[in-house]
Amino acid sequence: MRAMVLQSPNGLDQLRLEDRADPGQPGAGALRVALHGSTLNFHDLGVVTGRMPTTYPRVPLADGAGLVEAVGAGVTEFAVGDLVVSCFFPDWQDGPPRVGDFKRTPGDGIDGFAQEYVVLPETAFTHAPRGYDAVQAAAITTAGLTAWRALVVDGKLKAGDRVLLLGTGGVSIWALQIAKAMGATVAITSSSDEKLARARGLGADFTLNYRAEENWGRKIADWTGGRGVDHVVEVGGPGTLTQSIDAVCVGGHISLIGVLTGGAGNVPTAALMVKQARLQGLIVGSRAEQQDFVRALDATGILPVIDRRFGLEALGDAFAFEASAGHFGKIGVEW
Repeated sequence: MRAMVLQSPNGLDQLRLEDRADPGQPGAGALRVALHGSTLNFHDLGVVTGRMPTTYPRVPLADGAGLVEAVGAGVTEFAVGDLVVSCFFPDWQDGPPRVGDFKRTPGDGIDGFAQEYVVLPETAFTHAPRGYDAVQAAAITTAGLTAWRALVVDGKLKAGDRVLLLGTGGVSIWALQIAKAMGATVAITSSSDEKLARARGLGADFTLNYRAEENWGRKIADWTGGRGVDHVVEVGGPGTLTQSIDAVCVGGHISLIGVLTGGAGNVPTAALMVKQARLQGLIVGSRAEQQDFVRALDATGILPVIDRRFGLEALGDAFAFEASAGHFGKIGVEW
């Protein structure tokens, strides 16, 4: 079978298309899945560029979706022909967070989904949303579930809440769609007026070009009449956190899910204390939360925004496009 394999973290040219042994038929409790789609995440880019070292060679990509070709003895949740989608933390089935590393995350600690077939335990998958193709389904594994957990699971989002989203990448656009479907009012930032116009087309109520407004956190608070937003989906990290604290309301919630501006920095603790805001770090979610998310997608009919799609053999080009930060929503890979 074909697989894209990362030989070493020295550049995208280290991604090679290889012929690997077929994984065979599933044993008890396992599925054989013919994979057909994936999407790219900032985490995946970190792995292939060496920013997040792993062991090599490694098959990348945390997201994967495809059709069940065979089921092992005792499998009851899935049948041949089902479209299934992977889980970012295959061992975290339910309950509070139980993992703080990526040792069992596909495409990082173990081989990922840039390959044609896998045989894995049925607990490593959920059903895909109805009406989705493989690329759309793969978009829920990392970015979609992160946005869902930030707003709904941890944030307890309710109709009428005000939400601030930073940027127009996969997590933020998923969060925009989720928040609007649940009756929230949404502000979103970007350095691109064109992307902000696209966000308004998806329902964004207030858009702001942060390059044109240095103190954009205060500007967002002014938009709310001085009260501040109830939720911030914070993907920037230390370079944007101060502004996010300015934007959040007293008693509000900031989901810290990204480090686009770096892995460490100063936190304005006094401002956070005065706001009495909850600053919560999170990494994706559990399988049970993904199942809840799929039910919500079935009920709302939300479809993910896929900027463009690349073939498996063009995975290096897909990552180069991601690194350019020119995308809006998700970047797909399909085969």
